[in-house]
Amino acid sequence: MAHDPVCGMEVASPAQHSLEHEGETYEFCSPACMDKFVAEPARYVKPKPKEVVATSSIDKKGIERIKVPIIDMHCASCAVTIEKVVKKLPGVIKANVNSASEQAFVKYDPRKVDTRAILDAIKSAGYQAGRATLKLGIRGMYCGSCVTKIEDGLRQVPGVIEASVDLATESAQIDYLPSMIRIAEIKKAIERFGYSTVETSTPIKAVAEAEDEEVDENQLAREKEYKTLMRKFIFAAVVAVPVMIFSYPALLGLPEQFQRGSETLHWIWIAMGLISLPVMFWSGSQFYTGAWAAFKNRAANMHTLIATGITAAWLYSTVAVLFPEIFPREALADQFYDVVSVVVALVVLGMAMEIRAKGKSSEAIKKLIGLQPKTARVIRDGKEMDIPVEEVVLDEIILVRPGEKIPVDGVLVEGGSSVDESMITGEAIPVEKNEGDEIIGATINKTGSFKFKATKVGKDTALSQIIEMVQQAQSSKAPIQRIVDKVSGYFVPAVMILAILAFVAWYDFGPDPNLVYALIVFVTTLIIACPCALGLATPISLMVGVGKGAENGILIRSGEALETAHKLSAIILDKTGTITEGKPSLTDIVTRNGFDENVVLRYAASVEKASEHPLGEAIINGAKNRNVDLGDPKDFNAVAGHGVEATVDGKKILLGNLKFMRDRSIDVGDLEQESASLADGGKTPMFVAVDDKIAGIVAVADTVKEDSKEAIAQLKKLGLEVVMITGDNQRTAAAIGRDVGIDRVLAEVLPEDKARNVMRLQKEGKKVAMVGDGINDAPALAQADIGLAIGTGTDVAIEASDITLIKGSLKGVVLAIQLSNATMKNIKQNLFGAFFYNGLGLPVAAGILFPFFGVLLSPILAGAAMAFSSVTVVTNANRLRRFKPKL
Repeated sequence: MAHDPVCGMEVASPAQHSLEHEGETYEFCSPACMDKFVAEPARYVKPKPKEVVATSSIDKKGIERIKVPIIDMHCASCAVTIEKVVKKLPGVIKANVNSASEQAFVKYDPRKVDTRAILDAIKSAGYQAGRATLKLGIRGMYCGSCVTKIEDGLRQVPGVIEASVDLATESAQIDYLPSMIRIAEIKKAIERFGYSTVETSTPIKAVAEAEDEEVDENQLAREKEYKTLMRKFIFAAVVAVPVMIFSYPALLGLPEQFQRGSETLHWIWIAMGLISLPVMFWSGSQFYTGAWAAFKNRAANMHTLIATGITAAWLYSTVAVLFPEIFPREALADQFYDVVSVVVALVVLGMAMEIRAKGKSSEAIKKLIGLQPKTARVIRDGKEMDIPVEEVVLDEIILVRPGEKIPVDGVLVEGGSSVDESMITGEAIPVEKNEGDEIIGATINKTGSFKFKATKVGKDTALSQIIEMVQQAQSSKAPIQRIVDKVSGYFVPAVMILAILAFVAWYDFGPDPNLVYALIVFVTTLIIACPCALGLATPISLMVGVGKGAENGILIRSGEALETAHKLSAIILDKTGTITEGKPSLTDIVTRNGFDENVVLRYAASVEKASEHPLGEAIINGAKNRNVDLGDPKDFNAVAGHGVEATVDGKKILLGNLKFMRDRSIDVGDLEQESASLADGGKTPMFVAVDDKIAGIVAVADTVKEDSKEAIAQLKKLGLEVVMITGDNQRTAAAIGRDVGIDRVLAEVLPEDKARNVMRLQKEGKKVAMVGDGINDAPALAQADIGLAIGTGTDVAIEASDITLIKGSLKGVVLAIQLSNATMKNIKQNLFGAFFYNGLGLPVAAGILFPFFGVLLSPILAGAAMAFSSVTVVTNANRLRRFKPKL
């Protein structure tokens, strides 16, 4: 289908009326529209999008100047609007917008305002400004404070607009102005903070045992890190065994020569101190490098806590072993080398297990990437040949045999088959495909062979777009995560202060040996604290939830959308294409004066052969479905707003509304009442007259989708108020509302008023979702708290939405809300567990139970608890992988 550029009507392509203008073909519904276009082509031709590049400069006083192209400017008033908005920002010295070149020139003080605020202001005025997005893998992050440090640091770098770091995927998504900063400079900035970067999007080759396969560099780096940590754990664990044995000789009943005070044990303790050094500086090297990087940036993180704790334990032990005489009592001259070895071993093991668990959390995106076929069978110069899928070009003819994967997106040109699209849409039933139907890459051909023409290749295919959207959503932050990030930023310094206060309290007021008790409490408090659990609580659940949505044909654009979806109280459903199929079809044939149904349908469809009206197409398709042969119309004439007339088989046929019949003095009799009844049912009746005698009525309607009624009932069960919005008249809208079980219907709503109706519900204090599929739904989708676009709709609607439903069924809306509820429940469980663990563990580590029960937590137990707390959070998040929709 094509769109008439004058009236916007859909017309069958190729249309009867078309012309070329500046190398482009335009198609029209009628000669009248074509004449209007010829008279004023500039009025109807949309300008091509401009390339977006931003530039900037800085003067000696530190004042920056930035030049940003603006998209969608149409007049001088647009320039005035943008200037007013930008000038309101604090720190903006001057703002000029050139409506001719469509560029904004802004002079500002970067100490008071940044580029992000300027671009956001332009966006708030309703215009788009240029920016680019970079995704990088980051190595060396272990807790929430690492995330905060990188994000805050990058935001201070000139040219970086926004930075979102995800601890779960160990990646960063960075919005930046390409002309102000290069990718290499962004990488250097991250490396200055003490972390290393890897490209997440660059595929490299890795040799497997049996065959070559593509592996993501990020995945390889993670696997390498896991193996390194396991080697470090094994070394630390092997060292820890003899260290533990000789740390408690009396408890284990060792011979007399190995008991405390013996010369042999003294030399063994010296050896233990020496073999603890490689445990600290090799097995625990990441703690020291991480702590040093944080120190250089005047920050603290998990590594700071662990490194401080084990270093304090080793130093105290070494002084006690080498210089026991400096201690006032023999009991104070004790060693804690076991704490060093065991804590390092346990924490490193926990880090390795966390990496492995994170890998399971990202299985959904790996499945999507794995769907991409490796080769395609193309037809070139009349010969079939297999080529890598990367070498397929647009408009190439590709052959697909039964059981094979479809390599790229396209349109079927020869043959037919049923195609399994479950991996993309979540729909288990194969879809029949015939000539002219769209084919989605990565789906599986089930039965017949067919040929199709490639229309989208490479990064433009549906699968590539889905992968990109899922990755961006997984790297985004839910609003609740921003609160947790703030807490994580203060958490480590607070723990260090608590550990010092606990040490002082035990040293001053604790029982003998007070110094030993104080050291134990100090080390235990540092080690038990787990900022990792806090930092992972939200992003790991978000990653699993977004991935699970993708598996079920639901593309969630951001963490904020996922969080907001569970707070909804009302949902507005656009009628056309959302509740209904979005295209009319034949529903009723009523006959009079002895005419047969097929005869009436044949005359109506034959006349419509010469028309390009969508309702006419529905009548023609209805005739084809009934195997009715059509005649050739002659002397065709369309009467605007009334109907059409033509001669078929020598008979004069009239097809149109009641007014058309009355104008031609046709007596419709009781069919007028029948027509009103059909209209009350949401159908469009059209009278058929043969040789000035009424023959009957054919009625068409935009039929309700099979599962819409059930989905709406499910939405009501979720406690949502369901509202239908449509441009149809009140009678038709009410009929469809009754049919699907919707009580509140907003009828006769113009496209430009849809967003206003969304706003009206929001003013009632409701969190509102909008579901639509058309271009005219885009403003309403953007206005709603959550916009859900039907994937079968327009690109404009999908771009304006927060959630895209690939399958085009309302059941996807139900599933999206259920998934949001499950994900938020999981996040809250994780946060409760993380806060509960730290809230309970820190006071116990500080010795709060000792005065009441004589219990003091061992640093070794603290290390074990800390190591497995983050693993528990990741494991709980992975439970979401078992989520099943309740439909």
